[in-house]
Amino acid sequence: MEKDNNKDKDKPEVHEELKGFEINIDSLGNVVSSIKKEEINKFLDENVEDRKLKERDENSNS
Repeated sequence: MEKDNNKDKDKPEVHEELKGFEINIDSLGNVVSSIKKEEINKFLDENVEDRKLKERDENSNS
């Protein structure tokens, strides 16, 4: 029973919108995800600032 508790502790904390997200690589090397790639990209667009775009904007203002 103690191993089950450790299994939960090993899982990282995730954003509420990404609960249940799992990603694996199958025996053929294919990436298998529990959430569609488009949904992940939408989440990232909404929640993560793109540093490359920020740097480009800062350089164009100089």
